[in-house]
Amino acid sequence: MFAKIEVNGVGAAALYKWLKTEKPGDGGPDITWNFEKFLVGPGGEVLARWAPRTTPAEIGVALNTYR
Repeated sequence: MFAKIEVNGVGAAALYKWLKTEKPGDGGPDITWNFEKFLVGPGGEVLARWAPRTTPAEIGVALNTYR
């Protein structure tokens, strides 16, 4: 749980490969920096992806769309 893993490239962890396939970013599929955020629904579907500089307040407003 606390080990470093790859999120981009050929060594990317399966979870991140799947997240990026389901919701590619605006600038391409790669994760650009720490703190990039994904919202996964209760059924396992990737609902949203936010850039690293998106604030928790902005995400809170956007979450109303998914309720």
